[in-house]
Amino acid sequence: MSESGRAYIDGTWCGPVDGGLFEVRDPATGTVFGTVADAGPAEARAAVDAAARALPGWRGLPAPQRADKLRAVAAVLTRRADEIARTMTREQGKPLAEARAEVLSGAEHMLWAAEETRRLYGETVPASSTGSRIWLLPEPVGVVAAITPWNFPLSMVTRKVGPALAAGCTVVLKPSELTPFSALAFAEACAEAELPAGVVNIVPTTRPAELTEVFMSAPQVRKVSFTGSTRVGKLLIKASADDVKRMSVELGGHAPVLVFPDADLAKAAAGVARAKFYNAGQACTSPNRIYVHASVVEEFTELLAARTAELPVGNGLADGTRIGPLINVAAVDKVTAHVTDALDRGAKLRTGGDRPAGGAYADGSFHTPTVLAGVTDEMVVSRDETFGPLAPVLTFESDEEVLARANATSYGLAAYLWSRDLGRVIRTAEELQFGMVSVNGGTFAPPQGPFGGVKGSGYGREGGHHGVEHYLDYKYLAVELDG
Repeated sequence: MSESGRAYIDGTWCGPVDGGLFEVRDPATGTVFGTVADAGPAEARAAVDAAARALPGWRGLPAPQRADKLRAVAAVLTRRADEIARTMTREQGKPLAEARAEVLSGAEHMLWAAEETRRLYGETVPASSTGSRIWLLPEPVGVVAAITPWNFPLSMVTRKVGPALAAGCTVVLKPSELTPFSALAFAEACAEAELPAGVVNIVPTTRPAELTEVFMSAPQVRKVSFTGSTRVGKLLIKASADDVKRMSVELGGHAPVLVFPDADLAKAAAGVARAKFYNAGQACTSPNRIYVHASVVEEFTELLAARTAELPVGNGLADGTRIGPLINVAAVDKVTAHVTDALDRGAKLRTGGDRPAGGAYADGSFHTPTVLAGVTDEMVVSRDETFGPLAPVLTFESDEEVLARANATSYGLAAYLWSRDLGRVIRTAEELQFGMVSVNGGTFAPPQGPFGGVKGSGYGREGGHHGVEHYLDYKYLAVELDG
């Protein structure tokens, strides 16, 4: 990829009218990785107009032909996986193996969406008389504005754009200003796959509020899909009311883990470490409160700390790195603040807890993977999402107690439980007030699964047939045969 990125509007690569650029920095070194065109309101309006012009042709394209285009995009992503992964690691920091897996996951989401294109069935509803008919016809909601975060800068794009295109919508995408090159790589894949001009438009910017104002005020935009902070999500929901736009919002999380005394502790520790430290803990589904039964907490914590201590920290491009840098210094400062608060309140450090210093770490935003024991509900980490490589271990005595504590949060995205008692698993999963529950290591990543949360974590689903349905309206057609 070029180290100078431009917006992609109406099938053309272009810069902003004011010629503005912004820098993207490598979080492992602090150096400038590349420069990107800083799109403004004029480019946002042009992108919306292009998407609106392209909508009739795209929605009218027969489903098998739309599916072929989505498969072609997936093929380009797969073929260029190594190249795009390297770009992602340089701008986001995650280990190269994780970046490559994300590119391939993005391709899988496009393939799943391609198959769903062929399954957008209507319905025939039994009518009330022999002379009438009732049909439901699926139709694309229209132009979609998609806003994606930095932590999964390609897969979050495909999880929004794929279903939207499958439904027959056209898209304007604003990626995070911290990781625009991954999104622009997706635009390159769309161009190479010869998607019609205007079907996908991407506008990188450092002025998200200005572009969002264009999206929310444009009557052509009928749906907004947002992944990001709860604070911004609430503002968008309020702004959507003026034009009654449809919304899907995936917001923050504060995922609990429940480790019961009958769990396989070795597998539980390995599974918690895997979920906690993937992408250096920078995931909305990352475990943030690890509740372990008092009778097994010492054994579990020892296993978790031992696994954590073995995770190499370094530049994501280096062989063997398991924990890359955090996205920026502010993210490191937040982890440090949570660790300091917990230690000051009586928690015990079992491993990690510091910023690696010197050498290759000198100019990057690194923090060692950390395990804290003796964490209590009063500590900041038990209330605020850390979004970093910090695993706090708390204890509990009874099932009723841990359920109440796990549910005592405004968030409701993901939860995890470990137990070999089938009755306990079912009862606990049913009582947890979260949109997704992982049992004994189940993952939320497959494209056929409907990813999403409840409560303050948002609404709407991405993945599976549920994800495509969020981009559809159903027209109720009432017909009198002898009219």
